[in-house]
Amino acid sequence: MDVINPKRRYGKFGGLAGVFLVVLLVLIFGSSFWTVVEAGETGVRSFFGKVRDEEFSSGFHLKNPLERITKMNIRTQDYTMSVAQGEGERYGADAISALTKEGLAVDLDITVLYHLVEERASDVYRDIGLAYDEIVIRPQIRSVIREVIAQYEAKDIYSEKRQEAAQKIFDLLNVQLEPRGIELEDVLLRHVELPKNLAESIQQKLQAEQEAERYDFILDKEAKEAERKRVEAAGQRDAQTIISQSLTPRYLEYLYIQSLKDREGTIYVPTNPNNGLPLFRGL
Repeated sequence: MDVINPKRRYGKFGGLAGVFLVVLLVLIFGSSFWTVVEAGETGVRSFFGKVRDEEFSSGFHLKNPLERITKMNIRTQDYTMSVAQGEGERYGADAISALTKEGLAVDLDITVLYHLVEERASDVYRDIGLAYDEIVIRPQIRSVIREVIAQYEAKDIYSEKRQEAAQKIFDLLNVQLEPRGIELEDVLLRHVELPKNLAESIQQKLQAEQEAERYDFILDKEAKEAERKRVEAAGQRDAQTIISQSLTPRYLEYLYIQSLKDREGTIYVPTNPNNGLPLFRGL
């Protein structure tokens, strides 16, 4: 009868446990020697609190095991401030209230599209931190919008000059954000909310202007039609004058003869040009 040595059996299991422990330690501590930066991100490197200037772009990188990698988004992002609850970055109503040129308060919905410049990510992390949208972008949006809206009357930003105002906001905001490593892509001035009475009066005025433009178009069209008819009548008058002056008896006789050439049974008889009598052959 075979006898199993307990020490041999436990030694075998102990060896497997040792291998497993070694593999586990390699996975835990070995991962500190590399990092993977996903697409649309950049890795900011810091060593004992000191931020390095060179970022890790997307991909696999070897690193110092004591080095910390903070990943930051470099994709296109948006910051929205809206009068609608829950639509913007904050849950409550977050529209921007600004005064127009005539001192009227208007509420504006705006969306700013931007992205973090990868080569400046370490500067942004060092100087501002990860919440740069709330620390820098939001205050600059509010400041620039109030500065620009103060240059326009309410009816202008409500209608035809909204895009012009949005472009001015873009230009001024870009001047403030670009030096900080944030690149602006677009500014969307999505909605302008005026006081109710003012909005109604502007709508009525715009409707009246459209009606006036329509009537001007009709009058211009009728004036051109009248001019066309005058030119046509003058042409007909001139044509009749020319024709009446050219209708001599000889020309009328010629036209009459011309009209007979296609009539059946017509016989041409030559006449004497001196007395108009028919000429018969042999007489």
